Amino acid sequence: MTGQPDEPRADEPTERLPVAGGPAPWHPPGPSRPAPVDGPPQGPAEPGRFGPGPAGPGPMGAGPMGAGPMGAGPMGAGPAGPGQMDQPRPGPSYPAPWGPPGGFGPPRGPGGPGGLPPAHRDRPPRGRVPGWLLPVVAVLALVLGAVGGALGGVAYDELSASDAPGRLSSGLGGGVRTEAPLEPEDGSVAAVADELLPSSVQILVEGADGGATGSGFVIDDQGHVVTNNHVVAPAADAEGGIQLVDADGNRFAAEIVGRSPVYDLAVLYAEEVRELRPAALGSSQQMNIGEGVVAIGSPLGLTSTVTSGIVSAKDRPVTTGGEDESSFINAVQTDAAINPGNSGGPLVNLVGQVVGVNSAIATAGGLGGSAGNIGVGFAIPIEQVEVTADQILRDGEARYPVIGAQVRTGGETDEVGAVVEEVNPGSPAESAGLEQGDLVTEIEGQPVTDGVALIVAIRTFQPGDTVELTVERDGEAQQIPVELDSEVG
Repeated sequence: MTGQPDEPRADEPTERLPVAGGPAPWHPPGPSRPAPVDGPPQGPAEPGRFGPGPAGPGPMGAGPMGAGPMGAGPMGAGPAGPGQMDQPRPGPSYPAPWGPPGGFGPPRGPGGPGGLPPAHRDRPPRGRVPGWLLPVVAVLALVLGAVGGALGGVAYDELSASDAPGRLSSGLGGGVRTEAPLEPEDGSVAAVADELLPSSVQILVEGADGGATGSGFVIDDQGHVVTNNHVVAPAADAEGGIQLVDADGNRFAAEIVGRSPVYDLAVLYAEEVRELRPAALGSSQQMNIGEGVVAIGSPLGLTSTVTSGIVSAKDRPVTTGGEDESSFINAVQTDAAINPGNSGGPLVNLVGQVVGVNSAIATAGGLGGSAGNIGVGFAIPIEQVEVTADQILRDGEARYPVIGAQVRTGGETDEVGAVVEEVNPGSPAESAGLEQGDLVTEIEGQPVTDGVALIVAIRTFQPGDTVELTVERDGEAQQIPVELDSEVG
């Protein structure tokens, strides 16, 4: 099982929203092509998708937002050292011939001034260990063992950080804020901005094609920043530099801990970020349609910009990226103004918790059309961000669930559901009995409208989970449980 998508053929155009960093050609609907339920196409990041300039015109992806796949273009972009141990202190002195209490040293004579003869000294017979000594030694060994274990754990984390900067064996555990910093009655846009701006950063990237800009936010107190993969991909591909700019204008050099093209996420590390306040993390699933949200970022290079809007929709299947590298997102849709440069910045609820990572926008093109924000933006749910960030911090890479099947994602069709084009040999799909030509209409009881919707739905689960697919075969519906495998991406 490869889990990797087939490369698109020249005669098989696909429908996508234009990349938000510049114009994208529009192709009329054409023949469908199989796409994997599992893996993303591989290849270099699409050039020209970042940059501080305004977005060029590009057509909006065809197809209704709710019923079919809709493309959306990504926007342009040590632990502290060990403490010093106390030096040994000199012990008390004792008059000869006694030595320290317990008198185990050999006598130096029959006695000193006021001393007793040797036969009357309080000491054990030769060759015997006093009974009180063994328990003391055992307790001391246990204490030293516990201290050594704790120091060993610290040393392991420090070693991980030195070998791979920013990695943590504990993952995204300590140092994460979840409690809402604002009370509901205090939830104004101004209060949210005051809370989140100190936790947000602008990201400046040097790549082979020049500079790029994006946004990010501090996710813990260990020096980590979350952003979009497409923001930092140019630096990763060209081994370029990355700088973070905080709300006060301070600049820090940052390194990539790991990134996930599949989920369009990346984690950065900078020692100086430990001094910045982490953003509080909330829940996108607890948001209601119509609730207010605030987007924070650096659109068009304008750092610390704040815009506001509402949650327009949830669980919106969206695909972003170019033909060589695509991400499938179960997105939060918002009408808060998002423009090139906002990518990677936080989408925040009105009690000051991050509920998503701004990632993509839809644009309408054509003569006299608009470019940039038109009130249709998309954010990666914070629930997925936490899972992916935790994997990256532990292993330097992220994993995503696969079933090992190719499904149709483009072209006109009258069928509602995901058509299975191919089942990979030895895959979970084959083991479960899925067959070429099957029409997947539901996953875990939720409707599946097309191939993109199925891919996005599968990626909301975790490797090892078992999902139930409702499949139509020869006019009959049947339920097929499939245990999800995983791949790196």
